[in-house]
Amino acid sequence: MATLAKPNLPRFDVEIFQNEYLADGAREVNAIVTVTATGGGTSGGRPLGIADAGGPQSADTAAAVVILVDCSGSMDYPKTKINGAREATAAAIDALRDGTAFAVVAGTHEARDIYPGDGTLATASATTRGHAKESLRRLTAAGGTAMGTWLAKADKLFLTRRDIAIRHAVLLTDGNNEHESAVDLERAIERVTGHFTADCRGVGTDWRIDELRKISSALLGTVDIVAEPSGLAEDFRSMMAGAMGKQVADVALRIWTPANAAVKFVKQVAPAVEDLTARRAEAGPRAGDYPTGSWGDESRDYHVCVEVPAASIGNEMLAARISLVLPPQVGSGTPEVLSQGLVKAVWTDDLASSTRISPQVAHYTGQAELASSIQEGLEAHRAGDVDTATSKLGAAVRIAHATGNEGTYKLLQKVVDVVDPKEGTVRFRKNVSEADSMTLETRSTKTVRVKK
Repeated sequence: MATLAKPNLPRFDVEIFQNEYLADGAREVNAIVTVTATGGGTSGGRPLGIADAGGPQSADTAAAVVILVDCSGSMDYPKTKINGAREATAAAIDALRDGTAFAVVAGTHEARDIYPGDGTLATASATTRGHAKESLRRLTAAGGTAMGTWLAKADKLFLTRRDIAIRHAVLLTDGNNEHESAVDLERAIERVTGHFTADCRGVGTDWRIDELRKISSALLGTVDIVAEPSGLAEDFRSMMAGAMGKQVADVALRIWTPANAAVKFVKQVAPAVEDLTARRAEAGPRAGDYPTGSWGDESRDYHVCVEVPAASIGNEMLAARISLVLPPQVGSGTPEVLSQGLVKAVWTDDLASSTRISPQVAHYTGQAELASSIQEGLEAHRAGDVDTATSKLGAAVRIAHATGNEGTYKLLQKVVDVVDPKEGTVRFRKNVSEADSMTLETRSTKTVRVKK
């Protein structure tokens, strides 16, 4: 493990957990990479991330936030949804730190910025927060839903403040993306990917999990359900607190592998499962960058799998060098390395050594299986395949129980009756609510960390 401290940046530590011993002829190396950021300072300096492209940056403009509120006609049925959206947006505005650049957008089949309303971002202060909350009366429900248009509007607003590195959107909807095609949404997501992060929330049960997950996954944010509008304000307050805690943007996990070795996959496995494999950007000979987004004081785990050339007993090699890097800043042509760790491979004929599974690797392999079992089980149940659904959710119960994932276990109990948690014996409950089923599926990717 190596740690490099930079002024006004969190301290980044990288720890590698693996069994480095391989059997004769084995080629696959697995490691859990724990990245921890602590003690970031922002006073007297700017948050670091993308290279500056605009005016001066001060500590008072450390972040930019755009709140995208669904104002389609369905938000009026029942009226508690649009009322809850106004209250939640007001709560988010109150949580903005002084100096934060922000805007509020009403989203329908088009996107209209209602505050400040001139195509720019306001700067948070007691005065602008008050004016912004007054403007929320213009959040009225009428029209369709075209989320790609909302994302494009957020991107346009963020571009008015190129000097700000930490950019975050919050997207709330209650329905399907009915007024643009799936292709249009896909293209919109592609155009804004890498420009800002986004947390997505669905209120009620008439929205599609796959649509919001597609957005949040591409934009390195979170997705969740708020079944009752009364829960929106607290959820928005919590999301904004998380956004205000970010101190550095655009951190990448850089993986270098030696000749004839290749990265098979890279997944974030805590606090939630997110496959980053397809997000690789080449970063020089035999190196690739995987985006991790913005960081505050927090810790995340990543599962890295590398395929190496087969070697004979007694050989050892460096299978991968893993670094946390920032892209080049103004005046510098090289990225900043924040921390590093090494993944090793040693071939042995000691059966006990080569067959031992790293507890961390085993744990997170199970958490990934837990997520897929839930999603596949619920999909099978919707298709009427009760046998497959029962088998998959039974497996999910067994894994959740064995790994101590109490949150997921409790959500599973709302969908199935657990007969034997150790064996994964379950029966589907009668009259399961749509809210309980969607909550389980939406939160299926949330994981628990391996016990120390």
